[in-house]
Amino acid sequence: MHTGNTGPIWFSVGEASGDLHGAELMKAIKSADPEAAFTGMGGPAMAGQGLDARFDMRLISLVGITEILGGLPRILLLLRRIRQELERVRPRAIVLVDCPEFNFRIAKIAKRLDIPVYYYISPQIWAWRSGRVHFLREHVRRVICILPFEKPFYEKFGVDVDYVGHPLMDVLPLDKLDALPVDENRIGLLPGSRKKEVDTLLPQFAEAARLLRAAHPDLRYTLVRAPGMDKERLLGHWPESIPVEIVEPDNRYEIFRSCKLIMAASGTVTLETALIGTPVMVAYQVSTLSMLVAKLLVNVDYISLPNLIMGREVYPEFIQERARGDVLAECAQAWLDDPATYDRRKRELADLRTMVGELGAANRAAAIILDDLRGLGR
Repeated sequence: MHTGNTGPIWFSVGEASGDLHGAELMKAIKSADPEAAFTGMGGPAMAGQGLDARFDMRLISLVGITEILGGLPRILLLLRRIRQELERVRPRAIVLVDCPEFNFRIAKIAKRLDIPVYYYISPQIWAWRSGRVHFLREHVRRVICILPFEKPFYEKFGVDVDYVGHPLMDVLPLDKLDALPVDENRIGLLPGSRKKEVDTLLPQFAEAARLLRAAHPDLRYTLVRAPGMDKERLLGHWPESIPVEIVEPDNRYEIFRSCKLIMAASGTVTLETALIGTPVMVAYQVSTLSMLVAKLLVNVDYISLPNLIMGREVYPEFIQERARGDVLAECAQAWLDDPATYDRRKRELADLRTMVGELGAANRAAAIILDDLRGLGR
């Protein structure tokens, strides 16, 4: 049994958002315990905070079931190497960040090696395949969640859980953004980060823009390009007759704030825009087969986080056959022509900000982990 408290804390992170949240948590742990050392799997942001990375997170950033199956032998070999490294290093604790498909396997290894496990940015098992909650209860000391409705879900199943608020509140410079003016004629476009999303949704956004032109000829469109998304691909789906400005994601928060409204693919960006306070129409389309599977497995009423947090539709969702240009244009027209409807949406977004928690999510998470480890004598 590992009883010393001198070992490093092992992080297991598999994607870019987890790398950012992991780096913030490392900073908070270091601030409370300057002696703390970190190792494991992460990315550049965590390396910047002093992670001694034994494995690069890009080794597991696979998307889609076919890629996962194709990469399975490699993943199994990687897990064996991680197990050997954990036996050698004997870390003081393991912190898992999101990425359940991979991290559940790390939790299983840690249990056999008697290393305490903490789950930060808990997996969204409340949304689908909820049976996995029993695994978490058996293998994780504490689940640290960032959405208010997650805590009662986990408690119902007897999981030790803490709600710390959303780390986005620390990342978004809300005071600065609140002071920026809204451009009444600027419409934002966020067609997603995957090629399939862009190919499906951007033509519908373009059709909405074409239909809006008659009543609102002064509207201008700004598209925030996702990292790695080819500019030519984006322009290929947009009519030359309607001006569009394609911008890099670096100053995206200022862009979101300056827009009167935004058409967006479903994703994390919907929570960013909601906290900034910009009304958004959320669009989502997948293959018929994926939709059938989702209907069997998914147990939530909404797809976007703002609606899930509020328990009602503050962002209208246009799913599958409703993700059409004419339907989007109709909604945008209502917001543009009726200030009362538009202002009501803005007020609801202000309410949401108060529900997402205070600043300092990473500090609260660090305190929970370090207090628990002290209780274990580590």
